[in-house]
Amino acid sequence: MPQPIRKIVFIEPKAPGFHVYSKFRYPRLGTLQLGTILKRAGYKVKVFLEESYGIDFDEILDADAVGISTIMSTAPRAYEMARQIRKAGIPVFMGGPHVTFVPEEALESCDYVLRGEAEDSITPLIKAMESGQGYEQVPGLAWKSEGRMRSNLLPPLIQDLDRYPFPDFNLICRKKNIKKDLSAVPIMTSRGCPFGCNFCVVTKMFGRGYRFRSTENVIQELKMRDPEYVFFYDDNFAAKPSHTKELLRRMIEEGVTPKWAAQVRIDVARDPELLDLMKRSGCYYVYVGLESINPQTLAALKKGQTPEQMEEAIRIIQGHGIKMHGMFMFGADHDDKKTIRKTIKFAKKTGIATIQFLILTPVPGTVLFEQLETEGRLLTRDWSYYDGHYAVFEPKKMNFLQLQKLTVRAMQKFYSIPHILKCLTRFDILTLLYRGYAWRLGRRGYHEVNRLTKQVKKHCKKVGMSIESARQGLQFRARRTADDIKDYFSSFNFDIIRRMREERIHHKNP
Repeated sequence: MPQPIRKIVFIEPKAPGFHVYSKFRYPRLGTLQLGTILKRAGYKVKVFLEESYGIDFDEILDADAVGISTIMSTAPRAYEMARQIRKAGIPVFMGGPHVTFVPEEALESCDYVLRGEAEDSITPLIKAMESGQGYEQVPGLAWKSEGRMRSNLLPPLIQDLDRYPFPDFNLICRKKNIKKDLSAVPIMTSRGCPFGCNFCVVTKMFGRGYRFRSTENVIQELKMRDPEYVFFYDDNFAAKPSHTKELLRRMIEEGVTPKWAAQVRIDVARDPELLDLMKRSGCYYVYVGLESINPQTLAALKKGQTPEQMEEAIRIIQGHGIKMHGMFMFGADHDDKKTIRKTIKFAKKTGIATIQFLILTPVPGTVLFEQLETEGRLLTRDWSYYDGHYAVFEPKKMNFLQLQKLTVRAMQKFYSIPHILKCLTRFDILTLLYRGYAWRLGRRGYHEVNRLTKQVKKHCKKVGMSIESARQGLQFRARRTADDIKDYFSSFNFDIIRRMREERIHHKNP
């Protein structure tokens, strides 16, 4: 139905429970990018990052349209928000990697889903909503018509990333009592990845080829923001070494050298010139998906690296004065209890600064998800558990509770008090602080897993089912990630809100 749209509010819901980045304010850039495009098109735009700055629902209920961006673990909360906001007569559209691959599920809660890269879709969608027609021309749009889902072809991958405005961080709204700024300025310089890891959704979302912003364009943004800290959001910042070197040289020449961190592969260790430029331009931390020290697991995941190469890379990169955060996953079909124990020893032996032990998580749209779904090994579809901290499928060489407990214990063993205090002998205060923070998270994870274990065992005993045979043992537990949203809106009279909204619209457009 046609309706005037002047004010558009974007929401990025908070993640359920605690996670390793809970302390840090790192917004995803999608909502900010789309909001900036709409602002330039003449709309009034506000963005709420719930994780960092909370939400003002009075502002949301005053909007003419609401956009919600969600990843997998935030989907249940995002869906509940969408349902409640729609009751007030406000149209809701959703986007992000999760709903891109499950649009029919999302449309049970919202009006429209923008699939894939949405920079060229967002303005046509708002225009179609205003006129009530033209939905068939919106790239990547999924919507319901006459009771069935309709979907347009995904938009082509954007080749010229320079033609879009820099995300406007001034669009971010915050509660009055929250004054803190972002932990680091997020900047993305490329999209895509040529590697074929079967658990990763990046290639499905952004393609197998790399697309880069020009060096000049990135330098302009760095100068405009003048940040103290930068986090480069690229899935692989050093994907094309020649391009990365060009950017880093320009940063050094222009004197734009904030402290920065980024995600890279271990390949950077094979290029001394690249490492030297990284260090000179301000790099202080790299995040590397090491994934596993089990050669069979690495081969099955199509990771393209060996444990020996990983160990050498840690030595070389940290030898250049750049700290490494290694990310490992447990639970692949070739992993057993020994794999986890060996990984702890490997991490301690290499002297890696910090690590993250997560549980392999199947993501809709990936080969891994399709495989586990076909084999009937998924234990729950409560997406709030799909955050890497919970076992959501039945592994082959241990049961899901063993995988859960061993992963948490592995974190505790790496982040033990003696291992943390070793940093003092090297006067390494940064690593000391990071490890101390991880130790606190490990304690919370330990208590959460104990609670979950007791809950599952109690259920299995009640129904006369062993843990080993409880292939649907997680189905009974529901994570209440949106109860506060339901409670907040429970006292609202949506009939009155809708009438007031209709009167306001009529007054603006008699």
